[in-house]
Amino acid sequence: MFQKKKRTAATTDHKVQRLKISGLTEAVASSAQQRIYMHENRYYSGSDFSVYNYLISLTIKRGSVLIELIRLSLATVIQQHTVLRTSVRFNPIRNQIEQKIQPFTNDIYSFQHSRGVSTLEQLDRLLTNESIGKYFDVENGKVLRCHVVQRSPEDHNNSLNESDLIIFVIHHIAFDLSSYKPFLKAFEQACWVTQYHQSVLTIPQYIDFALYEQALLADTSPESKMNKARRFWANIMHGYNWDKIRYLVPYEGRTDRLHSDRGHTAAFMIDHDVVDALMLFASTNNVTMFSLSLACYYAFLFNLTNHNDDLCVVNIAANRSEKELHDMIGMFVNLLLYRVKIESKNTFKHVVEQVQQLCNEILVHSSLPYQQIIDSQGKQKNNALPSMFFQYEPLIVSITQKNSIELTPSKGSAVSGNHDRDLNH
Repeated sequence: MFQKKKRTAATTDHKVQRLKISGLTEAVASSAQQRIYMHENRYYSGSDFSVYNYLISLTIKRGSVLIELIRLSLATVIQQHTVLRTSVRFNPIRNQIEQKIQPFTNDIYSFQHSRGVSTLEQLDRLLTNESIGKYFDVENGKVLRCHVVQRSPEDHNNSLNESDLIIFVIHHIAFDLSSYKPFLKAFEQACWVTQYHQSVLTIPQYIDFALYEQALLADTSPESKMNKARRFWANIMHGYNWDKIRYLVPYEGRTDRLHSDRGHTAAFMIDHDVVDALMLFASTNNVTMFSLSLACYYAFLFNLTNHNDDLCVVNIAANRSEKELHDMIGMFVNLLLYRVKIESKNTFKHVVEQVQQLCNEILVHSSLPYQQIIDSQGKQKNNALPSMFFQYEPLIVSITQKNSIELTPSKGSAVSGNHDRDLNH
């Protein structure tokens, strides 16, 4: 007769959390929403422009699309995907940042129609304004805008034709890069639905993800996903000197300096022979291009900081580990800390292997919110940031992803991404 095994501490089960359709309209904001909300209110509330506008620029390749169809279809998308009409605000009574789904009204989003944007200079100016304009009211759920542009000044009909534009602008608190395809897919489907029939769409909403995340964070089991991650990050960041940023940013400690809210971008090309050497090194040593590029960045910082051997940078993670989240519109991006200690005697190959191992370990624990990663170092470090950010995006992936988008909003029409803009300035 088989005997039932005794449950030990090592095999203790904990409740497995699942993403469910809750049907709720109010909940605590997700960690990503909280991070965006706090950052915008702390640093940019008095600014005359926005830093959190996500721009999607589309152009009519062939055929025509009725402007009224665009407006009605967008309204359908906003009704179906509630994050696009969700307010985020601080509740002083509960002392927490909360989200609330707002009822759909014609004022819950912005819609503008322009004509006569004929030159590239005019178009560039318009797109720049869309990128930085303060169009949104996050605390009342207004997070989406659509601007349709007829290039010809004489075009007074009610449709967009070849070379005309559809511009969507969405606040980052409701949208990230991985939301790009799901949003455009939902818009295309809404165009056909609006033309021929109405349908009821029952899908998990972003608020359901926030509840799922809260359940994960509240799981007290020592072997829960988040508690494992807390231990991992506490170990990774133990003993790190958070004041190192002052080595690279002079006068960071001064309190009488004002933020201008403006920045600068510099771009440079890497020679083909260098890229070929990078790819050969990565394939020969069985490491990813991300790990190799990050190791190069560490080597750069190592020399820039006069051989500072304890380096930490921030990188972003899509944070969509669950299958149900892949096609969801919303803000999921998490910030992760990559800390490496470099010894001068080690070879560059050793550093790359060290970074590769770190990347593999971080991937397992990438769902713990950035705020809690910082909290593990003590409350006094809540607002600390390492010295540098690092973001890697292979050009071929970027081009393929953007150019592969082609929508058919109506019979005989085709809409694709508008990527002809010169961003060198």
